[in-house]
Amino acid sequence: MNQILMWIVSAGVILGGIDLLLGNRWGYGKQFEKGFELLGPTALSMAGILCLSGLLSGGLSPGARAFFEKIGLDPSMFGGLIAIDMGGFHLAKALALDPVIGLYAGLIPAATLGCSLVFTIPVGSKLMEEKDMPYLCNGMAIGMLTLPAALIVGGLLFGLGFVTTLKQNIFLFIFALICGLGLFKYPGPMLKVFQVFTRILKIILTVGLMIGAVKMLTGAEFLPGLMPLPEAMQIVVSVCVFMLGSLPITLLLQRILKKPLSAAGKALGMNEVSMAALLIGFVTAMPVFALAKEMDPKGRLVNLSFLFCSTAVFGAHLGFTAEVAPDYLGAVIVSKLIGALLAGVCAILLSKRLISE
Repeated sequence: MNQILMWIVSAGVILGGIDLLLGNRWGYGKQFEKGFELLGPTALSMAGILCLSGLLSGGLSPGARAFFEKIGLDPSMFGGLIAIDMGGFHLAKALALDPVIGLYAGLIPAATLGCSLVFTIPVGSKLMEEKDMPYLCNGMAIGMLTLPAALIVGGLLFGLGFVTTLKQNIFLFIFALICGLGLFKYPGPMLKVFQVFTRILKIILTVGLMIGAVKMLTGAEFLPGLMPLPEAMQIVVSVCVFMLGSLPITLLLQRILKKPLSAAGKALGMNEVSMAALLIGFVTAMPVFALAKEMDPKGRLVNLSFLFCSTAVFGAHLGFTAEVAPDYLGAVIVSKLIGALLAGVCAILLSKRLISE
């Protein structure tokens, strides 16, 4: 499956590159270019935390290990609270007592819960209009409450077994339940908490990038154990190379599936913008937030619920996983898709009650 995905992405690279050479006749060339245009934003969000990953894990290791070992859990699960490509993976791997659980924590929880905590929720709350905030809160709450399905499927695909998966995720299950209920009942304060958390993380990202750049330019060793910036940038570049192919392929899929999606939208009571946004969210969440005002209320709720797990599954998360743990590409994709589909179905079933409120 991993090899098939690599060839599909490679086909996207060829499609986008050829279209770019022909003057971007069909729009695939523009998507190809966008892959490298994302290099700057991706580096700003990833490089700094990658440089600091060893130091962060070293600082957290004593306390985190003692706490988690006391309750019988692997400390790597703490990494699941941070996005996979913003330090969650490397933190989980460094804290792990069991290497397999460390990979699991850094790939599955970090690509779903962690991504939503530090990216989807705070960014969405800034980009969306005030009147749409209830849809964001309800959508993310649905995603939180259906998250266990994605985490359990991921654990089974990693070979951890059902009991081990439940045990290792108990902390995250409780955390997600509290956050989900909080978003339903106290949306304003909860959004502020996520925004503060993101601001703190942004400070850490920027400081890490500054220190890494100074070390690269001068050789000055301010903090021993820092990952060299060129090494961190190698991971960033690998993610963007994947985007060269995944973005044109996503555009192709949108066009191929336009009629089936339109028919499905009519059956579900959602407009075309809402259905198209579901596919866009597979690559990146930001256009979905911008399109929210053009969606019908039901489509808005479904898309924002869907995003909790679907964000970047065929975008940055695909590229990152392919670089750091290619053997687990299939597990990450399947887990995220199952979580997204379940959240979307629940949003459809709850739409009448939530929208009427």
